[in-house]
Amino acid sequence: MWFLYLLSWIALVVQILFITVAIAAGLYYLAELVEEYTVLSKKIILWMTFWTLGCYICFLIFEDLPLRMVVCGIISQVAHLYILQTFPFVAVLSPAFISAIVLIFVNHYFAFQYFSSVYYSFSEVMAYFTLCLWLVPFALFVSLSANENVLPTVAETRPLLGGDNDLVSNYFSRKSKKYGLLSLFTYAKQSILPQRSKKAF
Repeated sequence: MWFLYLLSWIALVVQILFITVAIAAGLYYLAELVEEYTVLSKKIILWMTFWTLGCYICFLIFEDLPLRMVVCGIISQVAHLYILQTFPFVAVLSPAFISAIVLIFVNHYFAFQYFSSVYYSFSEVMAYFTLCLWLVPFALFVSLSANENVLPTVAETRPLLGGDNDLVSNYFSRKSKKYGLLSLFTYAKQSILPQRSKKAF
């Protein structure tokens, strides 16, 4: 009896490892898609934001959720719309981005407080968390690496240094500094997985 119990814990660890690898591979693939199709990604995230905003308006009309929870959700979607104005460039220190991060925690606090006091089925609670709290922030998180491979424009936030450092040379001099999700996964892939050495003939 104890041996099967031990095997169940080993199987749980293996399943967690498989799920982690599958999620990492999926995130890597999504980050590459967002980098490749930035215009389409912006449209998809914009429609997801409007759809979530519509869900909050439906909560006001059809459900009995607390007003502060619904209003906080609407304000967070408005902050997401402000972030999308400069997409794929996301200014991490912009008021819209900082307020969106703060509102994620506030929304979770209100949701946990409400759903712990009022009974809803597990599927209803997960539907609220997945579609109203996690969907748009997750899409924006995956798309943070999209501005690494976008062509430079005059409206970039970082000013040019002057002299012979024009727009294109400034862009390529900063090209080595990547801090997005795709860069993190690429670094993990290069440092963890063994690389095959190419034979020179």
